[in-house]
Order: sequence, then structure tokens, then C-alpha cells
Amino acid sequence: MLNEEGPSPVIVVAESADVSDKAVIGDGSKIWHLAQVREQAELGVNCIVGRGAYIGTGVKMGDNCKVQNYALVYEPAELEAGVFIGPAVVLTNDTYPRAVAPDGTLKSAHDWEPVGVTIREGASIGARAVCVAPVTIGRWATVAAGAVVAKDVPDFALMVGVPAKRHGWVGKAGFPLQRSGDNWVCPETGATYVEQNETLREVEA
Repeated sequence: MLNEEGPSPVIVVAESADVSDKAVIGDGSKIWHLAQVREQAELGVNCIVGRGAYIGTGVKMGDNCKVQNYALVYEPAELEAGVFIGPAVVLTNDTYPRAVAPDGTLKSAHDWEPVGVTIREGASIGARAVCVAPVTIGRWATVAAGAVVAKDVPDFALMVGVPAKRHGWVGKAGFPLQRSGDNWVCPETGATYVEQNETLREVEA
């Protein structure tokens, strides 16, 4: 298909992937072996869904997101642009999970209300981390591998442990920030950040 800027980037879907014809897949996106993308899921341009990953019904992903192998992104999760989901990450959607009702009968999809995880622009979730819905991960935050997040995470926070707690700050490049006087500085880019009332903001150059 052609657009005003020339040919659209090719969408790649592995033969063994299961992608609903009711999902919306952005140009240049790649969906690899054994991945599943459910109905009404919306993927932006240049997204990557790794081997064996699951993207639930109605999940929304912005442009340039990466969901690595065997991650489980349950509906109604929302990922803004540039989000990284590491291998075997789980984004839950049931606050009080039960297979059966109090009378012992099997619960159906209509017997509970899904709640989602929201991940803001540029944030990264490390391998095998779990985000327990409902929770929001702030812009450019990093959740360390194996962490369990059960509370909202501020922008640029570095979250570690079970339950996850803030252990410093990270910049847009992903590197832990270093204290410099009253500010924080990225050792990779030199960008400067200001902390105030347990929040962080980047100083405009």
C-alpha cells in the first residue's frame, strides 16, 4: 500500500502467530512465532511482539513499543509510546481473582470486571516483573527484573524488590541518575533533573 510519503513499512506476522483479523496492527510492526494478539487490540507503528507473548482483547499500544518473549499483557492494559516490556512480564487484570463463585460454580467472563495496568511513555518493565492492576507506571520509569509493583510509580522512578520500592531515579536513557548538588544528572547524556516532593522533572536545555 502506498501513502503520500512512499511505501508503507511492511507488517511482519510469523506463520505460527495467532493475530485476530479484528486487531489493528500499525505499519512496520512485527509479531513473532507463537504470539497471540486478540480482538480489538490496537498496536501502533513499529511495535514488536516477541515469541509466545500475549496481547489481550482491546489492549492499546502506542508507537515503537517492544513486548519481549512470553510476556502477558492482559486487557485492558494501555501502553503509551516507547514502552518496553521485558521477557515473561505479567500485567494482571483481576484484583480479586477466583476461578469459582462462593457457591462453587465456575465463574465466567461476565462475573468479574477487568482492571488494567497503564504504562506511560518510555517506561521499561524488567524481565519477570509483575504489575498488579490497577496501577500506573510513570513516564520513563524503570521497574527492575523480578519486581512486583502494587502501587502507582512516579515518572523517572527506579523500582526494585517485592513489593517494589523506589531506589533512586533514572533518566530517559535508562541509566541511574547521579546526585549533583541539588540536582540529578544522567551520566550518559548529561541531562539534568530536579527533584521536588518525591517527584522528578527534567530541566529544559
